Amino acid sequence: MQSLKKIRAGVLEITYAEFGPADGTPVFLMHGFPYDIHAYAEVAPLLAQAGCRVIVPYLRGYGPTAFLSPVTPRSGEQAALGADLLALMDALAIPQALLAGYDWGGRAACVVAALWPERCKGLVSFNSYNIQNIAQALVPDSPDNEHRLWYQYYFHSERGRAGLEKDRRAVTHLLWKQWSPTWTFSEDTFEKSARAFDNPDFVEVVIHSYRHRFGLVKGDPAYAEIEARLATQPPITVPTITFDGADDGVRQPSSTGPHAQRFTGTRSHRVVPGVGHNMPQEVPAVFARAVLELLTPQR
Repeated sequence: MQSLKKIRAGVLEITYAEFGPADGTPVFLMHGFPYDIHAYAEVAPLLAQAGCRVIVPYLRGYGPTAFLSPVTPRSGEQAALGADLLALMDALAIPQALLAGYDWGGRAACVVAALWPERCKGLVSFNSYNIQNIAQALVPDSPDNEHRLWYQYYFHSERGRAGLEKDRRAVTHLLWKQWSPTWTFSEDTFEKSARAFDNPDFVEVVIHSYRHRFGLVKGDPAYAEIEARLATQPPITVPTITFDGADDGVRQPSSTGPHAQRFTGTRSHRVVPGVGHNMPQEVPAVFARAVLELLTPQR
């Protein structure tokens, strides 16, 4: 990644990488857990070469991104992630952008697309509608799907918090292998991202995220109004391309049906063979093409 920039945005000082011309179409690329901005190391230059202004931020709790105040709750809830993205757009004076992401970053993109559609030119979302339905979080899934979420249940316990604190790299390295079983990544590739997990707020943000989504802990009151709006499961109205990885170790691929009612604008859903959970790093050209596909009619 090229040299990093910092900007105050909302409750954070966000560190981000920027590529491409300053007057290009803005594109935000949002990483997930447990990954970082290196997930877009090949996607971002491809988009920059096509004339886009590409912004790749570290999420709260990752890398050099830092909270401005020690008293701000280290929340990992979905409303906080969406609010951070919106605050970053405001801080950079970007009124509208193409939003793309997966996992936590995809959730942030979905939140902004759903609640502030005027700020979103289009959406590329891995795992489709990525807004949590917390009211239904305790409804059991099939055993085959439940066992994939072992890490979430682990993080619900103080043993899990201690385990993540004790050895962040071992826990996250295991998740990389389980979630992308057909992706052969090098130890150097992993380490480039794993450094981002040394952020002093990483564990607290991660633990809160996985407890809040199950309704086990309260959210930050600052985001209560956003969470209330998300509880209605608002539709996404902007042009969207959604993906699933055929070999995703977290979520099995699905057809357009399960989330069809959540997308009231144009939507194309695709299942990518041989791809796990970290799609932009596994098949960067495919991910980049989807972004450009959405931008083509508007360029």
